[in-house]
Amino acid sequence: MVLTIIFGLIGGLGLFLFGMNQLSEGLQKIAGNRVHQYLEALSLNPLKGVLTGTAVTAILQSSSATSVIAIGFANAGLLNLQQAISINFGANIGTTINAQIISLQLEEYILPIIGIGVAIYLFARRKVYQNVGFIMLGFGLLFLGITIMSQSLDPLRDYPYFINLLVKVVEYPLLGIFLSALLTAVIQSSGATIAIIISLSLKGLIGLDAAIPFMLGANIGTCVTALLASIGSSVTGKRIAVAHILSKAVGVAVFYIFLKQFTFLASLTSNTLPRQIANAHTLFNVADTLIQLPFLNKIAHIITLIVPGEEHIIKKGTLYLEKRFINTPAIAMGQVTKELVRMGDIAVGMLKNVLIALLDNKERIIEDIYLKEEILNTIHREITRYLVQVSQKSLSPSQSQRLTHLMNISGHIERVGDHIENITELAETKINEKLPFSPKAAKDLTYIFSKVETSLRYALKALKKNDVDIATIVAKREDEIDRIEEQLRDEHIDRLTKGICITESGIIYIDILSNLERIADHAYNISKMVLDEIANRKHLA
Repeated sequence: MVLTIIFGLIGGLGLFLFGMNQLSEGLQKIAGNRVHQYLEALSLNPLKGVLTGTAVTAILQSSSATSVIAIGFANAGLLNLQQAISINFGANIGTTINAQIISLQLEEYILPIIGIGVAIYLFARRKVYQNVGFIMLGFGLLFLGITIMSQSLDPLRDYPYFINLLVKVVEYPLLGIFLSALLTAVIQSSGATIAIIISLSLKGLIGLDAAIPFMLGANIGTCVTALLASIGSSVTGKRIAVAHILSKAVGVAVFYIFLKQFTFLASLTSNTLPRQIANAHTLFNVADTLIQLPFLNKIAHIITLIVPGEEHIIKKGTLYLEKRFINTPAIAMGQVTKELVRMGDIAVGMLKNVLIALLDNKERIIEDIYLKEEILNTIHREITRYLVQVSQKSLSPSQSQRLTHLMNISGHIERVGDHIENITELAETKINEKLPFSPKAAKDLTYIFSKVETSLRYALKALKKNDVDIATIVAKREDEIDRIEEQLRDEHIDRLTKGICITESGIIYIDILSNLERIADHAYNISKMVLDEIANRKHLA
């Protein structure tokens, strides 16, 4: 009997998680890039953050996934602590949608839903209809998993040890909270734990007085995923994870004090036990958000005391481009120069991080680099738009040339970001396919990375200070980097010929060298434009 129950639970839970994953994937395909756009559009308005977190979690079907994305945005410097906490509040509400769907008890419609979903997915020609079929298939598998779990749990009604455990949970609700939190932490899905609770209720194995402590524990256990994602993240990322745990713990503590009253309130919401459990889950998270949201700034302050450190936020748009300067081209172009230097500093940070990702296999850094590359693209577009407006004003010959140079420099920095993105994709391939670099290759990469980074820094410094000497240094270093790249390429090809290195790793290594050489070229082009502008200014003088 025990094996039958265990196998049924494993199989049902597996189908449930797989169905939830299919459902999430289908929703994300329909939503496209809007998931990230919702988060990027977030303002400091706490209510907007809650709504955003709810919407994103409804698409992802996982509050843990939303929390992980929020930590990723924080690592990239795109979210501050208050924004992230408000997102998590919304994620907590959004994840209850899943429980509400499960409680509908649509078991008799499972097979038709799966059949129709498969038919649409296989025979529909348009991608959007295929995604609808994908969603229906996931939806059906989710309910099929619950049905299998529910059927496998039926023998437990005659199992004395289980009955005694439930009696103890009713007598000692903290035991139920602990066991449920532990289970959720292991499977990393509060939705799955809620599904198991509802499956138990469908067979009459638990009542509402035992289900609610289990539900409260699931809400604590789901924080583990965010905690794991915060390991090695930025200060803000760690604070988000701590805030997630603390807010859940405080909420559970408050509701534990009024457990009998809350259980009675939940019993009034429906005539069926599964619906009461789902409604209790929703009520808890909505009420927890409403209670804590007004104290968002105080919560953030407490978290900064628990996790000290400097919070680093990168604004996605421009900082220095103001419309009021457009009528004064000299000032406007000075502001553009500041923005270009800022843009270049972001690129330098990306270059440093991609080396860490390459050599230390730091997969978490990769998403941060992709996010920052999007920032570079946005700034480049806004600079171009701004300079087009400036170009429509009356400009002197030297101002016209400078405007052209600034527009070109923006393009060069944006392309630096593209090359870093290429290297990031190579790093991702290296990590996913577990391809090693020899100590010699790692040492050589560190060497050429430092040369290219220094060259890019000097180019930005020359741009910022309009300095001939610094720009000249960059021009001289370009030839040196070309020689280093050619030498390292030849040495690596020799190692490949002798069979010292793995072919797949060698291809990645060569592609990295090519991208680094192109980054150095862009640094040289930036310095050359600085030199040309200074020479032209002297000529006109």
